[in-house]
Amino acid sequence: MGATGLVSIIERFAVRDGPGIRVAVFLKGCPLRCWWCHNPETQHTTPELLLRDDRCIVCGSCVEACEHEAIGPAEAAFATNRSRCASCGDCTDLCPTGARALVGTRITAPELLREIDKDRVFMEQSGGGVTFSGGEPLMQPQFLDEALRACRAAGLHTAVETSGYAPWSATAVVLRADLVLFDLKAFNDDVHHRVTGVSNQRILDNFRRLARDHPAVRPRIPLIPGVNDDEANIEALGRIIASVGLREVDLLPYHTTGKAKSEQLGRPSLLSNVAPPSPEALAAARRQLERCDLIVHVEG
Repeated sequence: MGATGLVSIIERFAVRDGPGIRVAVFLKGCPLRCWWCHNPETQHTTPELLLRDDRCIVCGSCVEACEHEAIGPAEAAFATNRSRCASCGDCTDLCPTGARALVGTRITAPELLREIDKDRVFMEQSGGGVTFSGGEPLMQPQFLDEALRACRAAGLHTAVETSGYAPWSATAVVLRADLVLFDLKAFNDDVHHRVTGVSNQRILDNFRRLARDHPAVRPRIPLIPGVNDDEANIEALGRIIASVGLREVDLLPYHTTGKAKSEQLGRPSLLSNVAPPSPEALAAARRQLERCDLIVHVEG
């Protein structure tokens, strides 16, 4: 019996997670708590209830379905007491508008491959493939290993997007992938710990080792105004990338979609007043990385 993975969503026609048209598989669970997290629904290692109050038509189906008495009336929608909610999914099954959704589904590698294979024609015609993201895929190393093996046996290009925060025994799984998309967030360890909740020492060690042992590592720098966009940080990250022999880097400008998701999960957004970086700020970061002899690709 193979491992099962906890998946938050399978995104089809993804175009920002590697070459071509891809299927992006977002695994649930992440050891980091980045202030700017774009996918907060992937942080926890258990299924979670996501509420979209703007879709609620106040039909009452959820109240009748809930055996835990966690749902009650409110002004514009039914309110949920998350301390009583068991994330069982009974209310989401009956919600007619998708106002309630349970994020997190168990799946095996063969089951996942059957879902991915539905988009094979688009992947093959565009030079695309499958990208495992999250969350942090390395938190589910056995499932990731089985899924990568299944996809590669099926002739599909594979990529893994990772923060690199995992023991090498887990990190080594990505050696099976055709491409590794490796996030680098902050050079200064104190800053990294403050804005992500973890040290960057293991991350940098794994980055250097992967750059040595894997033929296709693509570093990515999320650019967050007021957090990691200072000249010292950008230059330090650029020098680390150049020092391991890599010549290309992706610059990922912060966007605000994570704010709404955090609210729908009943969690506060830590960057509620931060706007995406300006064109001038992106251009400045790009020039700084180019001075490290890097080819810079700016997403979106």
